[in-house]
Amino acid sequence: MSKRHPWQASIAFGLILALAAGCSGNAGDKEPAGNADDAGTAGSKDSVELSVWLTPQWKGVYESTEDGADYDSFFKHAAEKFAEQYDKYDAKINVQVVAGDQRDELLNVNLSGGTPPDIFFESVFAMGDYAHRGALLPLTEIVDDAARSDIAQGYWDNVTFGDDVYFYPFAHNPGTLAYNADMFKAAGLESFVGGETEIKTWTLAEYEQILAGLKNNLPKDQYSNAYPMALYALNNQGDTWNLAYLRMFGNPFFDDDGNIVLDDERGRKAAEWLKMVYDNGYSNPGAESVSSNDANAMFQNQQLGISFTNAVLFNNAKADMASGKAPAFDIRLANIPSEGGDPLTFTYVVGASAFKTGDPKREEAAKDFIKFFSTDPELVKASKNSVPVRTSVANEFKDQYPFFAAYDKNAAHMFAFTGNVPGYSELRQVLFPELQALYIGEKTAAEAVSSYQKNGNTVIGKARENSTLAK
Repeated sequence: MSKRHPWQASIAFGLILALAAGCSGNAGDKEPAGNADDAGTAGSKDSVELSVWLTPQWKGVYESTEDGADYDSFFKHAAEKFAEQYDKYDAKINVQVVAGDQRDELLNVNLSGGTPPDIFFESVFAMGDYAHRGALLPLTEIVDDAARSDIAQGYWDNVTFGDDVYFYPFAHNPGTLAYNADMFKAAGLESFVGGETEIKTWTLAEYEQILAGLKNNLPKDQYSNAYPMALYALNNQGDTWNLAYLRMFGNPFFDDDGNIVLDDERGRKAAEWLKMVYDNGYSNPGAESVSSNDANAMFQNQQLGISFTNAVLFNNAKADMASGKAPAFDIRLANIPSEGGDPLTFTYVVGASAFKTGDPKREEAAKDFIKFFSTDPELVKASKNSVPVRTSVANEFKDQYPFFAAYDKNAAHMFAFTGNVPGYSELRQVLFPELQALYIGEKTAAEAVSSYQKNGNTVIGKARENSTLAK
């Protein structure tokens, strides 16, 4: 996926969240940095030393313009502030930035050697399997009522595996649709254009009217090689939006036991809808060989009227327009529609997890540090560098970042796209071959859905055998 990049002057948050389209960027080789000075009087308390790892998220504590701003700045600052007030131990905290493409290799090597980091700050999407492997400490006990009232339930659903919270939500990278309002107007679709800082919600009937209008009424002399919407199935990148489309007719995708239940009338209808869009020319051709990166480039070159986006991609698109790297047009946001009328939205939650180290003192301090920087009234304001999960932070900065309010409102329609099932990373390899077969006519919608459910549940079943959280 263009697997945690809303994820923004509109969203100009300087965010470099991992994504969807889902991958964290490379930070390069970095030595451990950010040692906080020991706090308290020497010898008055036991000492504890913690290691905090993160993939590149944002530079600086609160602003990328700060002197010496780097990816570790926030945690170095938080570590110093924590050590000054921590009354249990003299705390020393080492902060290390690791490249996103090295994350799993480094973690697995250190887990095998019995030396995992105490804390890892990353997208839950990338870290969920570690909860199932029994490598993480539950964090439920450090979540209080104040946090639950300030952070919408949808975010907690994303970080809860089995009966426990394993990641403390800090920020997120919400996924929506993006559309070219100039193309809408050129095709006579002005009535469907939302406000500049609105996440527009269309009914499914309205969305189909938009697709037909873009295909039939878009001036060819102005947009000679353009298509209504993006479809892609080359690989697993950007698969989150395909998962959303398959929920458009009310299918829940997973049941309460974490099994795929797509193979019913609603799931088959969603697959039939995707095939209809493809066959009617409402999408780019060759979806079976088009990647999400290809689709994003086509949208930026005004070859698509509607495409996928998240907060990072949206911010980057606007920056590319401002710098002249891409053609400038009026880009706006919309929700994924559904037959029932309620929009579909999802997000990549980013937060901290605590690894089991076997050292009770370190494990206690790690959870204390996570709670500290995830709840401190000043430190949580750093989430404005991406998109805040806290309503209080979104409200505080909504005038400066007007999309914060829209994203916060949208949280009521959020679904946890992974289902927090075991083996999700492997499960991602199962969907796109079925979509390819659907688009090229090798399988009917019913056959593709049935095959995906069978193969997907096989993956989940095998992973569940090794999951410490399985029922």
